[in-house]
Amino acid sequence: MTLTQLRYLVALADHRHFGRAANACAISQPTLSAQLRKLEAELQADLIERGNTVTMTPLGNAVVTRARGILSEADEIASIARRGEEPLTGPRRIGIIPTLCPYLLPWALPALNQSFPRLNLICREVMTGAVIAAVKSRELDWGLIADDPNDPGLSSHTLFDEPFFAALPTNHPLAARKQISQASLCTEKILVLGEGHCLRDQTQTLCGSGSSSLGDDIQATSLETLRGLVAAGQGVTLLPALARRKEESTIALRPLTPAASRTVRFISRRADPRRDEAALLTEALKAAVPKTALAKK
Repeated sequence: MTLTQLRYLVALADHRHFGRAANACAISQPTLSAQLRKLEAELQADLIERGNTVTMTPLGNAVVTRARGILSEADEIASIARRGEEPLTGPRRIGIIPTLCPYLLPWALPALNQSFPRLNLICREVMTGAVIAAVKSRELDWGLIADDPNDPGLSSHTLFDEPFFAALPTNHPLAARKQISQASLCTEKILVLGEGHCLRDQTQTLCGSGSSSLGDDIQATSLETLRGLVAAGQGVTLLPALARRKEESTIALRPLTPAASRTVRFISRRADPRRDEAALLTEALKAAVPKTALAKK
């Protein structure tokens, strides 16, 4: 059994297709297939169910889980050996929640490219629970979430507090006000994201999980869908500051009183030997977003 064979197996588990997995590994499909059959022969076990679709056997899934950890440890050993090299060089994997990813990256990526030109940041847009699980399993190096992971195996660093705004139809009576009280907002039909989004939980906390005002009959999958529903007069919602547009013509955005916000955090494994890189990236991300983008007005 070799690290190369384990990399091929993990690639196949990720892509569920021999051709795409081979392309990702920069080898031919026959080579990948032959190496995986050799791995199965060495283990004397079937790891892959071959058919119209490629899936892992239960044993294959267990091996893939352990392989991810082994490969991550191997990468970290190589990182320690290269400690004298320039930090943040080469590929690094980061998971970012969907309500943050498309709004933060336009600020963050240019700044990171300028500060760390040799960094290849591979971004995955996944929900909070998946980010935490993937960082813990070493599938991701780091994560950006808007919740407290509350996990002893993870380090969490605050990047910034992001204010919430009330988003209303332009012709809504509350849109005539300069500020919207939380109490007033919570008497309206509040549109929320689907299960698994931390913003859904934060909205429920603000108005109470048992509030009849929560429009649970419509569960959107993105902030842009919520924006469209509000514009169509289907209800009101909360939008984080970074999701604001320079010119808002289809909806009205008003600050809340008392102010409400979420805390965006950078998470990493507590035992990660690349703690210096995590610290560098944390500071770079803090500086990437101008304070004006987070302004409450």
